[in-house]
Amino acid sequence: MSALVIVEVSIHDPELYETYKKLTPGTIAAFDGKFVVRGGKTVTLEGGWNPERIVVLEFSSVERAKEWWNSASYTEAKSIRQRAAQTKMIIVESV
Repeated sequence: MSALVIVEVSIHDPELYETYKKLTPGTIAAFDGKFVVRGGKTVTLEGGWNPERIVVLEFSSVERAKEWWNSASYTEAKSIRQRAAQTKMIIVESV
């Protein structure tokens, strides 16, 4: 079953975050993942949720998504993201 990684991002260092954006695609592709959403415009339909940036990734399985997140190849990019932004990130099984 495929899995989606859903990320809400609030960037406080845009310059450093640009570095993260350059490093990340190759790490995702190495685990057969792909971007589904990468910072597109959002429209709030209900509630007070107004995210600054949303990213959605798709992997072939929850296990594959976890392998990417814990991988040595993503370590540098992850560290940069954690310094440049505040994020909320979940994995959800897809149907």
